[in-house]
Amino acid sequence: MPKFGYSITGIDPDKTAKASGRDLRVSPKAAREVCNAIRNMPLDKAKQYLENVIAKKTMVPFRHHKKKQAHHGGLHKWYAGRYPVKAASGILKILRNAENIAEYKGLDADNLRIIHATTQRGRKIKKYIPRAFGRSSAYFEQWVHIEIVLSEEEEALEFEEEGS
Repeated sequence: MPKFGYSITGIDPDKTAKASGRDLRVSPKAAREVCNAIRNMPLDKAKQYLENVIAKKTMVPFRHHKKKQAHHGGLHKWYAGRYPVKAASGILKILRNAENIAEYKGLDADNLRIIHATTQRGRKIKKYIPRAFGRSSAYFEQWVHIEIVLSEEEEALEFEEEGS
């Protein structure tokens, strides 16, 4: 079993749920933009957002990787975006896994919020494309690691403490 750590430290393990996907075959650039879009969202809103991206109803704004992106009028407060279906479906699986971990720990699923969503580049796999006259050209496939941490919202925790 490989050993790996999370890039976030100093969180309370009793009030948070962590999940990660390692060596996913999705685009690192698209995964970064999707993670930036869902960070600090409530859990139910983030799941609905990712399902809409997969159904191509909602665009993900590409804020960092936007050089040759087309401008779209359907985005709010931004001009460039895409529908990264493969990255959104991979992140949705990790998000559901984190939700199941939170329910197992006894956290309230209605008050969960994404406090940490990040992606790191994983290993590179070298592949070859056959060319004319018996030659071939190499290209690389980039894998990614995605981490998601859920936590209960502060307002809900304060309300429970006052009501007790």
